[in-house]
Amino acid sequence: MCGIHGVISVSGQQSVDPSWLQRMGDVTQHRGPDDSGASCDGAVGIGMRRLSIIDLAGGHQPIFNEDGTLALVCNGEIYNFRELRTQLAERGHQFATGSDVEVIVHLYEEYGDDCVNHLNGMFAFALHDRQRQRVLIARDQLGIKPLYYAQQGDWLAFSTEIKAIMALEPFTAAIDLKALSPYLQLGYVPAPYSLFEGVHKLEVAHQLVIENGRMHTRCYWRPDYRPQAGSPAEWAERVRDTAERAVKRQMISDVPIGAFLSGGIDSSAVVAMMSRYSEQPVRTYAIGFDTGKAGRFYNELPYARRVAELFGTAHQEIMVRPDIVTLMPRLLWHMDEPIADSAYITTYLVSQFARKDVTVILSGVGGDELFAGYRRYLGERYAQRYQRLPRWIRRGVIAPLARNLPSDRHSKWLNYMRLARSFVASAECDFATRYQSYLEVFSPEVQEQLLAEPAHYPNRCATLMRDNSDVDPLWRMFDLDRQTQLPDDLLMLTDKMSMATSLECRVPLLDRELVELATGIPESVLLQGGELKSVLKQAFKGVLPDDILFRAKRGFGAPMGAWLKSELAGLRACLLNRQRIESRGLFNWSAVERTMQQHDSNRADHTDHLLALMNLEIWCRLYLDGSSSEDISAELKEAI
Repeated sequence: MCGIHGVISVSGQQSVDPSWLQRMGDVTQHRGPDDSGASCDGAVGIGMRRLSIIDLAGGHQPIFNEDGTLALVCNGEIYNFRELRTQLAERGHQFATGSDVEVIVHLYEEYGDDCVNHLNGMFAFALHDRQRQRVLIARDQLGIKPLYYAQQGDWLAFSTEIKAIMALEPFTAAIDLKALSPYLQLGYVPAPYSLFEGVHKLEVAHQLVIENGRMHTRCYWRPDYRPQAGSPAEWAERVRDTAERAVKRQMISDVPIGAFLSGGIDSSAVVAMMSRYSEQPVRTYAIGFDTGKAGRFYNELPYARRVAELFGTAHQEIMVRPDIVTLMPRLLWHMDEPIADSAYITTYLVSQFARKDVTVILSGVGGDELFAGYRRYLGERYAQRYQRLPRWIRRGVIAPLARNLPSDRHSKWLNYMRLARSFVASAECDFATRYQSYLEVFSPEVQEQLLAEPAHYPNRCATLMRDNSDVDPLWRMFDLDRQTQLPDDLLMLTDKMSMATSLECRVPLLDRELVELATGIPESVLLQGGELKSVLKQAFKGVLPDDILFRAKRGFGAPMGAWLKSELAGLRACLLNRQRIESRGLFNWSAVERTMQQHDSNRADHTDHLLALMNLEIWCRLYLDGSSSEDISAELKEAI
């Protein structure tokens, strides 16, 4: 695990200054405090910061092939490297290190750009082919590891983090207004956009090639969504066996390893499987909030404790009352872009806690997407039933009632009302529009009122939904999430927040073998009887107790909505006041004020809306105004 970076003269006519690579590496030192390396060869310079995980002494990067004509920097882990190494050695390739990523240079010698199709892992790498004067940059199949790139004139810069690109003089920070609407829609910026003008995310399962003065991208992998035969019991057995192999593969490490444990199905299943292959008790870590009633709603410590006792783990818990005013600017600096998901705070705090003991952590991220764990995956089924009701009842009775339901996700019954209100509001829409509405933070109609200069830009979700119209509805939903929320929200915050503490986080439920198996499971098996995660629950029936398998789902976020009405009301007022909004010039104050009023009165749960706006303002201060996170925190504390 590390951070990679590089600078390329696209024309090949200029030479890279080695000090540029040093500057980029200094900015991302938190990603790799153990080692650094760089290679400058005329028009191409590549570098890295390393967190040593496998082959601690010999895994220095860049890594070269036998004759030094290929140079590689890679962020991540290749889980099937042992099998690949054996195959490549039989073909005559000679290895100089025990590093897992060395297989990439030899795979490239054998298969060229198709080398990526042989990899099972999480990775973002840059490979310089010195003989052909070309650079191949690639990102893993699920987007577990981030990669950004930007071009300014003849210079192309790439990095694991945007801030490393911004450290170079040719590149300056400016907001990309084309990305503002997607950010408001989703609460994060979907690839290939970023909120920085001119900076792009390399999309999931994509390669970027720079050669002969040109650059182009291509998609190299997509799941094959073809339902395969099998009974629910047979599928459950296949899932359990494949998941177990994935966990075993991802436990390979030369440093201490542990697991996040929330007490939900996904993390509990990972811990159960880890316990089978660990000679010592698995180290597990859980977090709860010491913040009154709202915190208790998010407190899953009793469930985590039950699983820990069941499998005899070395379990540690932390109850936190976080200093949000200090944390938010610092963590958003690490995130590079604003986000409306409060899980970034929780993930950082539990990562910081675990890093005291371990360097590698396993997480259950991805289980909800892969095995249909979100309520929205049932939306099409319920919408079809709802539309059987007489139209006059739906539109004349139910819809008006639903619009006036109170909403608050931190109260059990008000949260049900929030979900019902959202469902009814979208039930009359077509499939694609309805699913997009479940994902939206600010709807297009509200954006029209909010934006000071409304503009209509391509709708990323709509484009992707059209592209996958040839698959079943459930997998259309997953395929959209695979290319948006999963990599650009959940996996992005997991990577950035764990690496902010120099902790490597692995996600075995997104192992390539398991993903390719799961995308062949029929919808009738995945959602048997309308049960979310039906096949995963059956797979671990008898391994995990029923009160863990069938308990209500909770998110991994913080009680931000409740805090914004109480202890963080002053912070909100400091970031979202009329003077600040009007001077920034992005939004209409009346729309922002209305959003706050509706949230405070429980007329609507606008947690995500307010967090999106607050984090955007902090991001503007960090990257556009040039303030440090420490200065912003001090200013906010003084103001409130």
